[in-house]
Amino acid sequence: MTAAQTDLRIDRPTVADGAVLWRIARDSKVLDLNSSYSYLLWCRDFAATSAVARDGRGEPIGFVSGYLRPDSPHTLLVWQVAVDAAHRGRGLAAALLDELATRTAAEHGVTTVETTITPGNTASERLFTAFAERHGARLEREVLFDAGRFPDGPHDPEVLYRIGPLAR
Repeated sequence: MTAAQTDLRIDRPTVADGAVLWRIARDSKVLDLNSSYSYLLWCRDFAATSAVARDGRGEPIGFVSGYLRPDSPHTLLVWQVAVDAAHRGRGLAAALLDELATRTAAEHGVTTVETTITPGNTASERLFTAFAERHGARLEREVLFDAGRFPDGPHDPEVLYRIGPLAR
């Protein structure tokens, strides 16, 4: 952890964090925003496969939401990564992702991380490419959902990033 992160704590989200995580996602201006209700449920039902970063006062300043794929229980699908604007550029997203991968590997035997990224989301492309390099893992990319699959208007394709096996 860097000096800027020394007062940082990463742990599991709680239902009490749901509203703040929804606001962080909304304010990111790049994530598909789910309903506030879904963030409350996520914090309740998927806390074991998600992570929240807290500042020195214990307030959420970033999060990674994820779940274990039902048909591939050693695969962690990372749904969203978001950091409050005031805390970006300090490596917080990478720290969150590393902690979550380490925790889920130890607790659930996770060997692979997947996520989807829309083309042109350079920050996410860099985050997950660097994650693969740090963990000595292969990175494969393929279109998971092409633009025509989305029924609600124009949407960029979602490219699946599959990273694994993770080095122990």
